[in-house]
Formats: sequence, C-alpha cells, structure tokens
Amino acid sequence: MSKRDDLIVKYAADLKDKCGVNPDMDFLTKVTIGCGPSIYNKDAATVSGSDESELATVKNNFLIKKLGLADSADLDKAIDSVIETYGRSNKNKYRAVVYYLLAKHFKKEAIYNK
Repeated sequence: MSKRDDLIVKYAADLKDKCGVNPDMDFLTKVTIGCGPSIYNKDAATVSGSDESELATVKNNFLIKKLGLADSADLDKAIDSVIETYGRSNKNKYRAVVYYLLAKHFKKEAIYNK
C-alpha cells in the first residue's frame, strides 16, 4: 500500500472510532486526494480545534472557496459541530476527516465528482 492509502485507512478508523461514522471509502479517498500534499506534513495534516486562525482557514479555504458556500453563521456552527463530534480533547484532528465531515454535513459530495 502507498503512504496515501495508509493515511486513508487511518482516517477511516478515526471516522469510525472517534466520530461514530461509517465512512464512504470512495468519498474519503476523494477528499484525501483533494487535500493534496498537506496530508504528508505533520502540522498541515491536522486541524487545531482551538486555534481561531486555523478554523478561519478551514472556513475560508474549504467551505467558501472549495465547496462554494456563502459566508454565514451556519458555517461556524458546522465547524464547531464537527470539532465537537471529533472530540475537542482529541489532539490529532486530521484535516481530511474534518473536511469529509463538513462536506457530508453540507451535502456537497458532488464537488468531488468533477
């Protein structure tokens, strides 16, 4: 297996064990590929749920730019909900898992079918 495949398996385990979600592996793979090389960088591969600038980056670069959503309080609520689901005390919140949960929350899976 490639390093990316190993990471996808790790992300799927997080979705099952920490988030209580049975992952759609095809969609998880597309989200992981969409994260690009950041998944291989220890710092960039994770999201800090307590860092406001990090959460603003998720909102602006993923929800608004990638998913095409309009800026609103709903975006902040969704991010907060995903962080809560993943577990605030969990230090390693993988970016691909956070993006997967947000894309599912907003029913934007079709973005990855292009």
